Amino acid sequence: MLSIDLSGRRALVAGVADDGGFGFYIAKSLAEAGATVCVATWPPALNIFRNMLERGKMDESRKLSNGALLEFERIYPLDAAFDTLADAPADIRENKRYKDLGDFSVQGLTDRLAADFGSPAFDILVHSLANGPEVKKPLLETSRAGYLAAVSVSAYSLVGMLQRLGPLMRKGGSVLSLTYMASEKVIPGYGGGMSSAKAALESDTRTLAFEAGRKWGIRVNTISAGPYASRAASAIGIIEKMVQYCARNAPLPEALSADEVGHTAAFLASPLGSGITGSTVYVDKGYHAMGMEVDALTSRDS
Repeated sequence: MLSIDLSGRRALVAGVADDGGFGFYIAKSLAEAGATVCVATWPPALNIFRNMLERGKMDESRKLSNGALLEFERIYPLDAAFDTLADAPADIRENKRYKDLGDFSVQGLTDRLAADFGSPAFDILVHSLANGPEVKKPLLETSRAGYLAAVSVSAYSLVGMLQRLGPLMRKGGSVLSLTYMASEKVIPGYGGGMSSAKAALESDTRTLAFEAGRKWGIRVNTISAGPYASRAASAIGIIEKMVQYCARNAPLPEALSADEVGHTAAFLASPLGSGITGSTVYVDKGYHAMGMEVDALTSRDS
């Protein structure tokens, strides 16, 4: 019988700050499959995240199928907007939410992993990072700074992380990121350059799959998940409408669950996915295949 077995493998999931997003559910699915899991969290959210864990606020969502709780082997600070600590401006480094954390850059994360686990240090890298400070603005109203910020954290950070973390990964390892259909189709309301960032992320996935595959023998894929009402997605402002619309019009007319994204990630990270790289894998109940609104067709026939 085939099964997803990640025993003996270590995962690093970057972008977990609560128990409501895809990053958390990917971490949970990887743990269910037997992997040990480290996470990297944005510094301004780090203390809140740790407090939630310590006070048991996430115990229910952390429950695994065997009754144990999902445990994080390490929790690292990470602001993926900065490749090195020197790249962070003084007002960031001296901010009370940053100044006592040490090196919170991508290089700092790399150095900590190497210090904690040696080299090679891990097998699975999950990029669950996105930020669009002007996401509610139409592209025509997006500033250069807002556009570049979206691309920097939501797309380039994968490149910056793989540059540094790739040498710490074991051969046969898996890199995963999260994209969205706005990369290829217009989604009104998903602005601020985020659609451009997701398109760049998908293009980079293909190129990185070739380069990292030849250099380190690791695979690189991205999951295009349907809309999901996580805390982070609430910044879009219309996420509930997006979820309802896709649920009405998808081939499988139901809302996406975060578990379904987590399970796909576990499969792609496992030996069962060893032949898949450079791919955008849709987990959206089939909505990406649709070319007409079902409601419109029903209205025409009535």
